[in-house]
This record gives sequence, C-alpha cells and structure tokens, in this order.
Amino acid sequence: MSANITLMIDEIIENHRDKTWCREGDLAVENVVDAENFVKSVGFAYTLTDMRWACPSLYIAVCGRRDARMPKNVQKDPESSHAWVLKDEILRRGKVYYGKLSNKRAAFIAPNLLASFYKIFSIPEPEEKEKLSAEALAILAVLREEWEMASSDLRKAAQISNRTQFSKAIDELQGCFKVIATNVVYQPKFTYIWGLVEGRFEKELLEPVVPITKQTALKEIARAYLSAVGETACGDLAKITGLSRVDAGIGNQSLVTEGYSVKLGTGIYRLSSLAIR
Repeated sequence: MSANITLMIDEIIENHRDKTWCREGDLAVENVVDAENFVKSVGFAYTLTDMRWACPSLYIAVCGRRDARMPKNVQKDPESSHAWVLKDEILRRGKVYYGKLSNKRAAFIAPNLLASFYKIFSIPEPEEKEKLSAEALAILAVLREEWEMASSDLRKAAQISNRTQFSKAIDELQGCFKVIATNVVYQPKFTYIWGLVEGRFEKELLEPVVPITKQTALKEIARAYLSAVGETACGDLAKITGLSRVDAGIGNQSLVTEGYSVKLGTGIYRLSSLAIR
C-alpha cells in the first residue's frame, strides 16, 4: 500500500471522527443538553481524555477541535473546567449513565447501550458474596437499606475506616454496575452521593421480552465503538471498554459477519461504509 493511499485512508477516518466526536467548531458541545445528545450519538464516551486516546470524550467535544490536549493545570483551563461542570450536570440529571468502568476510567453510557454493558459486567446477586470484596458487600448492604448516602456517611455506615479501601470498593462496585454517583456536592465540603444503578436506571435495565444474549451485548458495544471511531487498531476495543480481548474479538467478528465492518488485519476493523473499494 502506497504512502499516499495510507494518508488518504487516515484522513477518511479523521474526517469521520471530526463529525462523530464533535471536533468541528460548529458541532462543539456548549451545554448539558448538547452533552447528553453527544453521548447518545456515540453510545459511550470518556470524560476528560484527549487526542491521545482513541475514544470520543466530553472534553474533546467541548473543545471542538482535533488537537485537544489536556493542560497540566486543568483548574485554570476554561475548556477542561467547562467539561467538568457539564459532567456534574449530567450526573445530577441522570439521563445518561456516568461512572467508572472496570478499567477504572470514568465514562458516559447512552441509555440504549446500558443494558449491553450491564449484561457483560454485572454480577448476579447470588454470586455477589463469592465475587465481591467484604468492603464492597458492606457498602452494597447499606445502600440497599438506605438507597442514597454521601461518601463519608456511607463509609461510616459500612464500617470501613480506611479511605483507600472505601475508594477501592466503590470503584469495584462501579465496575460491575452495582453503584453509581447520583449527585455531587461542593459545599460545605466536596462529596459524592452514591446510590444503586438499578434505582436510577430501572427502566433501561428491565429484562426485555426477548432477553439480550452475551453475544448480542458484545456486538452492540463493538458497534457503538466502531461507529464512533470509524476504524479500530488492535486491542482498542478491549482497552477502551474494559472488555477482555476474547470478548472484544467476539464483538468485532460479529460485526464482520453482519457486514457492518470489514477486517483489514489482525485486530483491525473498519466500518464498511468507510472502506476503500
């Protein structure tokens, strides 16, 4: 393949991402409704990652340009500050999911894709005692009794004296879609309010008449990611979503079988609509 063809293919993908990631000035995200619509259009997105990550993010969409790069001093940067404020508004409104994935990265998930992530990453209640840490189980027991609680109160109620252990347990529960931040408060001191995922997104997680299968869930996660990025490099889907390499491969191959994508090489997939004929 010649260098010119390679550059042309790269530009096709960049142009695609300009639109899907809102990297063009007139598409830039300005308010919370824009932000929610952005998440719904891409399926899921990170919060404050920049051009160095192969994934749409709220920060990039706020910047509205290809070269968006997080500054060292984010507190004084107007774009990163605006993205952070929008994140808080999205969290409070509860129209799209916001939480840490199993890879410990904070992400937004559109309502129509939430059931697919839940299918893959959630832990059935009968298996919780076997798979969750003692601290995570204690937090879960409190929230199932109290419904919502601020971090400091929740830590005390769960009898977890160590803050690091508490944070680790909260991340664990977010990674398996058990617990979600439902609000954030800055006065009199900064704290998150925690609640149950099923409480806030009960409608989205109701079992459909035809239950979603694991393969369908993997395919829909892969579809959302490929639709947003246009082309994936080897390992991208697993790295970005927290899926295992095996599950990511199943999702990607399902799209090839469907004709939605083409395989260009090992772990490299491109939208069929963007393929060079």
